[in-house]
Amino acid sequence: MNTPHEEDVLYLVEDGIAHITLNRPQRRNAISIAVANRLHRLWSIVDEDPHVRVVVLDAADCGVFCAGMDLKESAEIREKQGKDLLSLMEDPFFERMRTIRKPVIAALTGHFTAAGMMIAMHADLRVALQGTTGGIAEVKRGRGTAFSPPLIWMVGLPMAMEMVLTGEPIPVERLHALGFINHVEADTAAVRNKAFALARCIVENAPLSVYAGKKTLMTALDVGCDEGLRRAKDIHKVVYESRDAQEGPLAFSEKRKPRWTGT
Repeated sequence: MNTPHEEDVLYLVEDGIAHITLNRPQRRNAISIAVANRLHRLWSIVDEDPHVRVVVLDAADCGVFCAGMDLKESAEIREKQGKDLLSLMEDPFFERMRTIRKPVIAALTGHFTAAGMMIAMHADLRVALQGTTGGIAEVKRGRGTAFSPPLIWMVGLPMAMEMVLTGEPIPVERLHALGFINHVEADTAAVRNKAFALARCIVENAPLSVYAGKKTLMTALDVGCDEGLRRAKDIHKVVYESRDAQEGPLAFSEKRKPRWTGT
């Protein structure tokens, strides 16, 4: 039986896909201390579980994927303990998401802002709901945007600056045109269906190749193109030396599905 905090973040693994659901519709799926810390623990569970190949992260339907940090809890913590909400979170800016070996697909089933945008930003693929918006509302709440630097590479400096300085929501259609959103779907069912279709496609691929591909691109973001190319050779060494590197061509020649072992 799940504890109350576990009920706020649901976790299920099936057919190589870890399904994580923010489950606080009564609070517009806002991130509480308990939710943030449970997510932080789940990222390590995902990385360590050999049965998990990819993650789909969605939220209970309420029109909002995530409204940001739980400002009501924040006010209560400040009044009772004199502390900021973020100081009680193990990973307040969700940076652990950026180091997960396995791909994370965000099924953005509603509007996403502040911490909701932060989660979307740290995911690897994003599927959004038509007619919704994403944004960073921190300047409207006297909060900070310490998590925003990756947006420069994801939407460009002008748009990142507009989002950070105005706090205004941006239509997902515009974010899609900028390349931040991979797919826009007509309803929440279609958003989830597309996210899981992408996940199943990834599960079908050679796991070492998937993990190395993700790590290569994330590394290049940090160090630049020339250094990224150099490091990519080291990252992919385990791939080229693996049994799966032999199994792929063999399966192709024998006209059958490959049997990946991840070794």
